[in-house]
Amino acid sequence: MSIVSRKKNHIQICLREDVQSEIPSGFDDYRLEHKALPETDFADISLETEFLGRKISAPVLISSMTGGPDDGNRINHVLLEAANELKIPFAFGSLRVFIEELSLGKIEKPRKIAPDIPILANLGAVQLNYRFTRDSCLYAVEITEADALYLHLNPLQEVFQVSGNTNFSGLLPKIETLCKDFPVPILIKEVGSGISASDARRLTDAGVSMIDVAGAGGTSWVKVETIADGRPETADLAAPFFDWGISTAQCIEAIHLQYPDIRLIASGGITNGVEVWKALLLGAELAGIARPLLKPALNGTAATVAFLTTIINQTRIAKFVSEKIVKVGQF
Repeated sequence: MSIVSRKKNHIQICLREDVQSEIPSGFDDYRLEHKALPETDFADISLETEFLGRKISAPVLISSMTGGPDDGNRINHVLLEAANELKIPFAFGSLRVFIEELSLGKIEKPRKIAPDIPILANLGAVQLNYRFTRDSCLYAVEITEADALYLHLNPLQEVFQVSGNTNFSGLLPKIETLCKDFPVPILIKEVGSGISASDARRLTDAGVSMIDVAGAGGTSWVKVETIADGRPETADLAAPFFDWGISTAQCIEAIHLQYPDIRLIASGGITNGVEVWKALLLGAELAGIARPLLKPALNGTAATVAFLTTIINQTRIAKFVSEKIVKVGQF
């Protein structure tokens, strides 16, 4: 299957199949302590902050879903329109297809759609072991007019992907070299299995600007690739890995407690504003949302804006009535 066909297939699988991780995101292990005396006017509650040098209305990121052509371009167009209307950041999915298939041309100019919001390009870090170079990374930033570059880590997904790229040896020095003189910040994200505190430390010491933990609790890319493969023997092999990974909440808490200097983005199974606020209180600066936006995006910009507006308003309400997070059983 070509990379273009695989991208299209991934979208359809995520829409039609049960690809939910069998590990919870971990946010149910925490409660927000209710504040009965907020001593402020709800109208004054603001979520405005700054990200990648740009002001944003809320610390909510439209996280990486697709970087593919055709359906992917249409989805990204809608998501960019929604992000621009709400003044929140947007991240492309993997742009590998546009580098390997130059005949596809370039992406529609994102800055025509969203001139002022933070935009992130995205490539698989493992591609640095498969002929991708600094120039490849620069091209991904150029075609997306991005403020930063995500390098995603996905070893488990690659193992189960047909003809996956599984040589992850020696990547850290290559990431460090890339970070030294790259013109925009480089961020690292996983794709649904999480990042440990020790890995987060090694990556930030190498020059990575932020860590998006992309923990377990949302989409299981092992499930996606198993469905895409379709062979019973692959399903048997993959079954013990459907509940693999570090939950999103656990990642954020562990990294922030051990290394409070590391800047964090929480993604993986976040579905509402209460979970966004929990993630922020645990130590994240932003919370990313991906697959829950797929169906709204197919219904258009207005549906996507409405979905995200609900999440942002839920976050404002949670901030209004709570400023402390406690593990269940410790109240």
